[in-house]
Amino acid sequence: MEQLNRIIPAKDSVFLDGPKSRTYELNFAWRIFREFIRGFRTLHFVGPCITVFGSARFKEDHPYYQSAREMGRQIAGIGLTTVTGGGPGTMEAANRGAFEAGGTSVGLNVKLPFEQKPNPYVQTSITFEHFFVRKVMLVKYSYAFVIMPGGFGTMDEFFETLTLVQTKTLVQFPIVLFGVEYYRELFEYMEYMARQGTISKEDLSLVLLTDSHAEAIAHIETFIKKNYKEKPRRRKWWLFETDPISSKK
Repeated sequence: MEQLNRIIPAKDSVFLDGPKSRTYELNFAWRIFREFIRGFRTLHFVGPCITVFGSARFKEDHPYYQSAREMGRQIAGIGLTTVTGGGPGTMEAANRGAFEAGGTSVGLNVKLPFEQKPNPYVQTSITFEHFFVRKVMLVKYSYAFVIMPGGFGTMDEFFETLTLVQTKTLVQFPIVLFGVEYYRELFEYMEYMARQGTISKEDLSLVLLTDSHAEAIAHIETFIKKNYKEKPRRRKWWLFETDPISSKK
């Protein structure tokens, strides 16, 4: 089969110019494996988390920035770690709220063509090359997920997480859509999907749509207390690992 001759960025063309050698594929798999291991080692001690997703585009004076900042404060108030994508906008705001409230703040950044930089309010930060590795890490350590207003990336994260909960890959993990005005039409479309039979009506109960920080946190706490029991864990060190949080205190 002839290859398409369209001019495309070099990184994309790697996946389109035909089969690679076994050595190339093995090296690619090894790079992915190393990225996962680096994530596991960095985040092993961050503790029970809540992941906050949201847009990188809102500035400090925007109401949604302030809402995310308050969400970070509230998460710190119940003793959980705030995890975000580590960039600006609502990610920065949630990290900032947790940081200012004396909580633990973690950012999982990703390399982008425009060089998204980690925000200054994270105590633990790691930058990933691949989006899919980063998304695994954003989900792996969290007991709940808060979806602040956002764009394509936030929608991708929301629906992937929701699918994991819907299919019981993640069991009894609450999801909060924060911003009634912003998400009203999306939620109405989800109700339309239920009427069409493409999802179950019960699936709508997997998501709480709210404008209230107190309601969001109460919803999350109810799920956690109902389904999980805190258990002391011995900290086992492996290959010179360090606790990135404790070492900065």
